[in-house]
Amino acid sequence: MPVDINRLTDGWLELESDPGLFTLLLEDFGVKGVQVEEIYDLQKNLEGQVYGFIFLFRWIEERRARRKIVETTDIYVKDEDAVNNIFFAQQVVPNSCATHALLSVLLNCSDIDLGTTVSRLKVHTKGMGPENKGWAIGNTPELACAHNSHAMPQARRRMDRTSGVSTGRFTGEAFHFVSFVPIDGHLFELDGLKPFPMDHGPWGEREAWTDKFRRVMSDRLGITTGEQDIRFNLMAVVPDRRIGITHKLKMLRTNQTIVSAALEKLLKSEKRESANGDPRDPSPPSPPPSFIGAGTFSPKDLLSLLKNLESEITITEQHLCDENEKRDRFKLDDCRRTHNYDEFICTFLSMLAHQGVLAELVSQDLITSRKPNVGGIQASASRAISRSYKKAAATTNGTSGPKTPGAKRRRGRAKCRKRK
Repeated sequence: MPVDINRLTDGWLELESDPGLFTLLLEDFGVKGVQVEEIYDLQKNLEGQVYGFIFLFRWIEERRARRKIVETTDIYVKDEDAVNNIFFAQQVVPNSCATHALLSVLLNCSDIDLGTTVSRLKVHTKGMGPENKGWAIGNTPELACAHNSHAMPQARRRMDRTSGVSTGRFTGEAFHFVSFVPIDGHLFELDGLKPFPMDHGPWGEREAWTDKFRRVMSDRLGITTGEQDIRFNLMAVVPDRRIGITHKLKMLRTNQTIVSAALEKLLKSEKRESANGDPRDPSPPSPPPSFIGAGTFSPKDLLSLLKNLESEITITEQHLCDENEKRDRFKLDDCRRTHNYDEFICTFLSMLAHQGVLAELVSQDLITSRKPNVGGIQASASRAISRSYKKAAATTNGTSGPKTPGAKRRRGRAKCRKRK
């Protein structure tokens, strides 16, 4: 959806919590080598590097919450220099929390290829306060256009014109994105609707920062106390899996070439010794210096190693194919999510109404229904539309009924009996 550059802060739309959507959003930002994955089991150890986590939860404003909200002011980082030296932006633009959460992870990592747009934002906002960083995000056209391009057509802007934050803050069923990132040995929670970043403290010397996050999140969700709230979603920002798989595949193919060359040289050497008729030294020669490993190998050992490499290459190629298919599926789902079907549905219903069959079809199904309700009406209308569509298609093809040979024979026999 296009955004009016003169009113950027009024044009942001709500986004779904979907790893495919966030991965495509990263690509639109120009960020390279990063993807987003959904976390289904919090207790399962995560493999590989993790840049940060994006947490979606049901937002309840403190003064309207029925249950007691845990006070978090004691973990606020209020030192102005410390806050300005990290990327923490207050959400002053409605419905922008998805992009805020993503940028909070990206701009607090030093080993990510951010691309032109996000790199320019990082340089421009260096040393700024949280509020100015929030305005900088909201007034970046590239970010706003990329954000809105993945919103559903039914998404509507919900905002409080006076405070500049999403009106979801005042609805008890609003949902909100926040980020968890490691900064200088401490786990930080970056919430754009909070006045300050929150420091959850350091993690142990012999544990990863993700272990600290797992403990904090378990307490937050009530897993340890048994009072778990299931209305949440958790995603991890990780390196692009395709890069690691491609690197592994390249190494396997290189090793395959080396082993094949060593085996070929070994077989030629044995064949040459056999032709010379000198069987006094039965031990095989050593492989060439380029071969990875030490010691001597027999042709049988090299053949076994070569088969293992071929099997590993096949598995790795399949993994790469799966990742590429996942990206294609992300794009397909995004097209279905953002496509506006209203025009087709309205046109088709108008055609049925113009032909005078829509009301009759819906009434027939309502009469036959035992307990008509809203869901039944919708289902009845869908079935009626489906039957009408099939009938219209049959009429368009020049057929008004069954034309099978059996039907023709039955009609022929009926005519014969009538003449008799």
